[in-house]
Amino acid sequence: MVMTAPQRSAQHRALGKQPASRKPEEQGDPGTPRELFEALPPTLRLRAEIVDGNLIVSPSGIPQHGRIAMRLAFALFPLLEKHDWESFVGNVDVCIEGPRDTVVPDYCLAPVDAPLWGERELLSSGLIMAAEVVSAGSMEMDRATKPRIYAGGGIPIMLIIDPVASPPTVTILSDPEDGAYRSMNHVQLGKPVRLPSPVDFDLDTSIFL
Repeated sequence: MVMTAPQRSAQHRALGKQPASRKPEEQGDPGTPRELFEALPPTLRLRAEIVDGNLIVSPSGIPQHGRIAMRLAFALFPLLEKHDWESFVGNVDVCIEGPRDTVVPDYCLAPVDAPLWGERELLSSGLIMAAEVVSAGSMEMDRATKPRIYAGGGIPIMLIIDPVASPPTVTILSDPEDGAYRSMNHVQLGKPVRLPSPVDFDLDTSIFL
């Protein structure tokens, strides 16, 4: 489902300004993708995101998709206590600083005191890394759209695990500037790859096979 809005409400344009809450009797029908997103109840089998001003609701991933994200989480788990970080596996909303789009990375890494947008979302500029696992239905989104969005939102590192490519690959994007990542490291799935600073971790991508 896609809903497009010509403009966003003024309350979401200012950096750091929190979404205003309204009493139930004051609430009408949602007029923008952001208002509709905030009105959605929590769902267990659907993922709701705002991408380029469009509200997109998609089904949850297949078992392989979730398995790869969890293996990444397990691999990076030792970093959490060492650096006072925390990780989320497809279960946290991230507000993209600037356009106020909302995305749900398959995996993200953040400090425990990462800034929030309201009570529901992490701010993208406070993240350390975001990762996406490409599926047959998300190739354009994960390979092209989200790298642009994540770079524009100031996320230092993006990891793309692409088991549907031929051959399967892992891509590390880093050093965001002007809405694009300036550095890229691209390896075949199964080979080791270095996650750059501030993660500074040698990732054995054979865990994703």
